[in-house]
Amino acid sequence: MEDSKADNIKSQMRKGVLEMCTLAILKKGDAYSNEVIETLRKGNMIVVEGTLYPMLNRLKKMELLTYRWEESKSGPPRKYYSITSKGEQVYLEMLQNWDEMIESVNQIIRSKTNKP
Repeated sequence: MEDSKADNIKSQMRKGVLEMCTLAILKKGDAYSNEVIETLRKGNMIVVEGTLYPMLNRLKKMELLTYRWEESKSGPPRKYYSITSKGEQVYLEMLQNWDEMIESVNQIIRSKTNKP
């Protein structure tokens, strides 16, 4: 497979789990957008602001997270995001689905035959 095709597939897979990872970050504590981006980058989930902000807005509209403004000691106020109780429930469901999918994929990959 060409590197560009492999990179595209890898990118699409990352986008598919970005919401779950963002909810996981916020489940550990409130964070402002730069902290979310930095945590995702440390986990090799490369993301840019142009990807994150629309996703955060979508999650807010879905009532999975909320935000508050806090004064910053260095610069303008920061918007801190928090996961809601609905967001925590959805995150747990996503995590269960993720675990089931990993198990299914691993079973297929490790299978010695293509026959049912």
